[in-house]
Amino acid sequence: MGREIPKEIIERVKKLREEIDYHNYRYYILNAPVISDAEYDALMRELKELEAKYPELITPDSPTQRVGFKPQEGFKEVSHAEPMLSLDDAMNEDEVFEFDKRVKKFLGLPEDAEIEYTVEPKIDGLAVEIIYENGLLVLGSTRGDGYVGEDVTANIKTIKTIPLRLRRFTEDAPEIPRRIDVRGEVYMTKEEFKRLNEERIQKGEMPFANPRNAAAGSLRQLDPSITAKRKLDVFFYGVGKVEGYEFKTQWEILQTFPKWGLKINPLAKLVKNIKEAIHYHHELEEKRESLDYEIDGIVIKVNRLDYWAKLGTKARSPRYAIAYKFKPTQATTQILDIVVQVGRTGAVTPVAILKPVQIGGVTVERATLHNEDFIKNLDIRIGDWVLVQRAGDVIPEIVMPIKEKRTGKEKEFKFPTHCPICGSKLIKKPGEAVWRCPNKNCFAQLVRKILHFASRNAMNIEGLGEKVARDLVDKGMVQNVADLYYLKVPDFLKLPGFAYKKAKNLYDAIQKSKRTTLGRFLYALGIRHVGEAMAQLLAERFRSLEKLSQASIQDLMSIPGIGYEVAKSIVDFFKNEENQKVIERLLKAGITFENEEKEKPKEAKLKGLTFVFTGALKTMTREEAKRKVIELGGRATDSVSRNVDYVVVGEKPGSKLKKARALGIKTITEEEFLKLIED
Repeated sequence: MGREIPKEIIERVKKLREEIDYHNYRYYILNAPVISDAEYDALMRELKELEAKYPELITPDSPTQRVGFKPQEGFKEVSHAEPMLSLDDAMNEDEVFEFDKRVKKFLGLPEDAEIEYTVEPKIDGLAVEIIYENGLLVLGSTRGDGYVGEDVTANIKTIKTIPLRLRRFTEDAPEIPRRIDVRGEVYMTKEEFKRLNEERIQKGEMPFANPRNAAAGSLRQLDPSITAKRKLDVFFYGVGKVEGYEFKTQWEILQTFPKWGLKINPLAKLVKNIKEAIHYHHELEEKRESLDYEIDGIVIKVNRLDYWAKLGTKARSPRYAIAYKFKPTQATTQILDIVVQVGRTGAVTPVAILKPVQIGGVTVERATLHNEDFIKNLDIRIGDWVLVQRAGDVIPEIVMPIKEKRTGKEKEFKFPTHCPICGSKLIKKPGEAVWRCPNKNCFAQLVRKILHFASRNAMNIEGLGEKVARDLVDKGMVQNVADLYYLKVPDFLKLPGFAYKKAKNLYDAIQKSKRTTLGRFLYALGIRHVGEAMAQLLAERFRSLEKLSQASIQDLMSIPGIGYEVAKSIVDFFKNEENQKVIERLLKAGITFENEEKEKPKEAKLKGLTFVFTGALKTMTREEAKRKVIELGGRATDSVSRNVDYVVVGEKPGSKLKKARALGIKTITEEEFLKLIED
């Protein structure tokens, strides 16, 4: 007699299969998932663990026994000559080391043996197989369920990076095989994804959840002309059936493909052992945000193909490869409420209060909803379940609501007509999507202005945080930033939680901030469109507050990097009587600027050169690096344009790196930058 399996285990396995089948349908057939990849992986892992513990429950139709889903109706079915298996996932280093141990055990190698692996970015796209006969493209198909896919040949041919005929482009290229089934990942760039979603929202259509689903939805169009309008791309990574040539290693495959005109990912590497593979994973995770396509991990493959034959496969995955996933950037959660925040410029921004959820190791409880139009176009409601994403240090944002989960209890959000803080009627300028509070004395705006003024890269007033700023405004002690310099120690003693020492420390910090630079002061004033680098540029060009305040729009636009909108904002700021009074009181209080003319060295080594910094630097902050450039006679700006000479790339660079590459601007490392300023 077999052992008795608890009823709750049987029910849980049944429930898991039903859920996974439903999400497979949403993902593969409708291209509209309602859960994140991480949540799907968690369901699959739980089912695999239960089936491993109770193998009696395994059935032929279990999701663990197949790769994907059945082809969509409307496409001809295509059988793969060799199965296109999916990969097992590893979520941490321990699981990767376990994979390495299993490989050695199956091969009969000692534990201290070193296995050579290939490592590649795991592209978040749609897997395809393309058959070439005598070099000519004859068939293109999706992976489907791993054994049978969909014939998308006509759509495949619209992708310009896929050759219609293979050719020997180098002298050392092998002869083209009689037949070769090449495998790759079709994907959509982040830029094209953004463009497509904006277009869909304008048409009143639901946006795609991510670039992967956009790529899948685009490739699986019955009308190839629709696919042709969407800029899809591909990276090839492997082979199925091959006749007329024999590869020895996976690395040989990757090295041969470009010689035949097949595009591979340039970040692929050959590593000596599993430790180097793990190091590659950490290295690539840091570069993740700078890539113009989505990746969700790396693929680790045993390099020798004769080892593949010995290792074999399991029901749905090979033993010779594994996917080492990154921390997820998306998750689903529920909107508990929608509130609005008022910024220092009066911009009123809606914010979703979320049921706490973990994304990439961080607990997310709030996410921006951008503006009223965003909420209306996506039809986001209080109580909705939503897909939330957090990439790098970007503020979490709502991607889309999951309307299938609605119960009817959700409430539409009505954007306020008046400021929630001061009650002033909100205004929206023509051409802008943002509502603003016009009241310059609004409590919320004033608190934000004080915090900005006192921030580290502005006047750098230690001890002046949000609570102190709120208390100062609430008690009527500060009505503009200049008032800070007319407060005495006894005034601070009136604030909650302040004893003499704390009051004296804050007073001293304010007095200390009086000695500053013109660049810091201009940034602290909070002029719209003037960030740190722009403030430094203005300080360098005009050398005095008086000259800058008298500059015309034409004077400002003559400076490279300053357009009409920025120039007008600066001129309008200094023309405003209220701003003039605040500046006058600040100067009267004793604010003085270091003589930057004297500090500037006689030898301007970087004269005529413009720099942009992206990513975190190791030896200094980005602001320190910018100041160093200015000290040496160069320019430091925040925006990448054709006027920029160098883009200095630190750790976790942003979109500036991509733009620099697109414009052909020279990029250098931090080490190269340091050498440049030393030389």
